[in-house]
Amino acid sequence: MTSGIPHLREIVLSQVSSFETPTLKIKTDDDVEYWKTTQSYFDYGIFLRRLNESVIGYVLPWKPDAHSQSVAKILAILDELNQWIDDIPPLETPQRFGNLAFRRWGQRLEEQSDRILEQLLRPEFLTIIPHVKPYLLTAFGSFSRMDYGTGHETSFALFLLCLTLVRFFQPVEEEERDIVLTVFLRYLKLCWRLQDVYKLEPAGSHGVWGLDDYCFLPYIFGSGQLRDQTEIPVSAILRLPLPPTNLYFMAITRIHDVKYGPFHEHSSQLHSIAAGVPNWGKVNSGLFKMYEAEVLGKRVVVQHIPLGGLLDWGKGRVASSSAGLSSSYHGVNPICPTTAMPRTSIGSPMATTQITGQAWLPPLSHPSRMPQASVASSSRPASNPSGVTPMRTPDNPIQKPPL
Repeated sequence: MTSGIPHLREIVLSQVSSFETPTLKIKTDDDVEYWKTTQSYFDYGIFLRRLNESVIGYVLPWKPDAHSQSVAKILAILDELNQWIDDIPPLETPQRFGNLAFRRWGQRLEEQSDRILEQLLRPEFLTIIPHVKPYLLTAFGSFSRMDYGTGHETSFALFLLCLTLVRFFQPVEEEERDIVLTVFLRYLKLCWRLQDVYKLEPAGSHGVWGLDDYCFLPYIFGSGQLRDQTEIPVSAILRLPLPPTNLYFMAITRIHDVKYGPFHEHSSQLHSIAAGVPNWGKVNSGLFKMYEAEVLGKRVVVQHIPLGGLLDWGKGRVASSSAGLSSSYHGVNPICPTTAMPRTSIGSPMATTQITGQAWLPPLSHPSRMPQASVASSSRPASNPSGVTPMRTPDNPIQKPPL
């Protein structure tokens, strides 16, 4: 239920032609701090909160009565991109990371991006193509560095935000739920397959001190799915196999597919959460805070994200007062509006207390829509959700070598 979160503002299509096209604006740490005062940052915070609230109490597999035309079209685009992996097989090379065939995949995306967006968008939305194209092109990894990380994941989320701001997607609970449990899940599986087939390197990984080498949002949305139920404890992730009933469990299973060794050694942050956080509500709220500090607050991550145009670089104004915020939100945290965010390194002892500490206020509470399935009664998902054998062979010995 999203009634306690501001409505997402609407951008009228007739205004888009006068907007600047997105450019790289974040070059210094001061630019990062300025970004946190902009309309685009506030919009993204509302968008993530609404997506999170829409999936509380819902399990996978998610089968809506029908997809909207917009959701069906973007699923078709993601399916086409997945087919390209079959068309462009990896090259037989001894490289540990970054199969050069990924650059051919990326070159095809760059060459066909206009056609793809014209296929996705209805005629009245074609004017937004220059404004959303940069986010599509950066959503699947760096074609030069041949890596993938949370910045690329954020680019895809911003792509979805742009489409919602102009009302290609409707900011209503049913469609927001479909965006998470269908569109984002399809994107996630596509990225897993890209990582496996082309052996993409983690972009800026913190190693064992990071939450995950490649992604973050599945943990936020997955803990949101589990937030208001009490049948499945946080510690359930330590008891394998996990059922593929939520994005959090799927992300944990993915880690076990590509890494070996004790979980507490190669995924210490996730293990600390499982061992030390009393409920999913605190996990969910704490992950929002960590996402802001370790992804949106890191210049090395967000400096590659173009801003401007639909994602306004100007200082923002709250479009709705339903959350009790003032009309000017300068200095207010739109991602975590209830508390200030401590600035800590993810590798520091304080990083764990971002989630396990008692300083965070509890999240909003809403009744679950659907009972969660028992961990013990469900079978283990396919050992590799992406459908291919893991191929990454990093210098870190805790990750699996190629077969």
